[in-house]
Amino acid sequence: MSRDLSDVTDALTHLFAHGPAVPAMLLAPVAALIATAGVRTRWSQRHGQAPPPDDTGARPPGAEAEAEASALWRMRTTVRDAPGSLAALCAALADRRIDILSLQTHPLAEGTVDEFLLRAPGELAGSELAELVTEAGGAHTWTERADAHDLVDAPTRLLGLATRTALDAAELPLALRQLLGRCTIRSLPASTAGSAGSAVDDVPPQGTLEDTVLRLRAPEGGVISVERPYLPFTPAEFARARALAELDARLGPRLPRGRDELTLSEGRNITVRRADTRDVEAAKAMHERCSARTLGMRYHGPVGDADRYLNHLLSPRFGRTLAVQTASGRIVGLGHLLWDGDETEVALLVEDAWQRRGVGAELLGRLVAMAAETGCESVYAVTQASNTGMVAAMRGLGLPLDYQIEEGTLVVTARLAPASPAAVPLAHAERIGTD
Repeated sequence: MSRDLSDVTDALTHLFAHGPAVPAMLLAPVAALIATAGVRTRWSQRHGQAPPPDDTGARPPGAEAEAEASALWRMRTTVRDAPGSLAALCAALADRRIDILSLQTHPLAEGTVDEFLLRAPGELAGSELAELVTEAGGAHTWTERADAHDLVDAPTRLLGLATRTALDAAELPLALRQLLGRCTIRSLPASTAGSAGSAVDDVPPQGTLEDTVLRLRAPEGGVISVERPYLPFTPAEFARARALAELDARLGPRLPRGRDELTLSEGRNITVRRADTRDVEAAKAMHERCSARTLGMRYHGPVGDADRYLNHLLSPRFGRTLAVQTASGRIVGLGHLLWDGDETEVALLVEDAWQRRGVGAELLGRLVAMAAETGCESVYAVTQASNTGMVAAMRGLGLPLDYQIEEGTLVVTARLAPASPAAVPLAHAERIGTD
């Protein structure tokens, strides 16, 4: 089911301009995303067509102070499905100088769930906001501080997530997390889904929605489980998540084509590229060339069935993998960025003959930058206390580190700044080109 990704990008980019020409397999899931994007959106008057206060670009007196004293909030509440219920709630917000930037409604059997993006006075606390909404007729109210990223309207945001998913199979878990907010996403292989209490046979092709848990069929035969404590999923959210999963399934295996060619200090060239399960055989061959000590440092014990764990590690459903290969195409290093529920793990393996040349540091720097770009707050590495190479590589990131050690096992956690991804200089290599 592999497809030329340039065709996919063109189809998504020109979705509205060339509707009839969009391939049917892309049109259905993406159209579903747009259809469920929201019932209505209302922008504040500052986004309207009114002329500016004057023609010099000056802001009205006090506008800057007012902007600095305000805060953005995301809020969800349930109101009675009766005329005037929503109007009463909006009036109560207006009385407290709370501006409604956007509003989406999700009709349910027992009422209507309304999602707001609000700009409120800075001194207003979340508890006060919830109390105000309750007095105005809202129930089961949930609030969370928002930021400027939430100002993007729902259809635009969903199209962006669909494009990311179409270009890279590893993006589906991240796209679901950005779509659904704070949640824990786990991919359960078909062989283990039953032991976790959610057998694949129990999840129909259209998925299941159970209050704060939704489950979707994964293209490779497993189950994608999404859990969000305290905040039930709405049917609209379930439909959007299902449409993203359907898009992912129809496109089949795919990876970004980019690759970087680097020159090591000794003059030898290497290439860094993305890898997936199609590289299992080359990865197995690299493992066979590694010493028992190197494998023990990586896997913390004897290495058993390579097929089983390599298929897991290289699957884009569980994270992203970078491979380092020589000019002849032989893989000599692997770096993994693994989605571990709501946490992120980094892991490295470099063939013995290629160690101490900066290969591991290069892989680690790229993986951490990837994690920062996806909004991760931290990454952790699990290794042995005697693995000085991995510890040195983590220290070389120049990021705040936390260390935990127990019975010889060391966990090093690096705290990231998502707004400014880590950029690790190449101490032992020089970039000479990007494909």
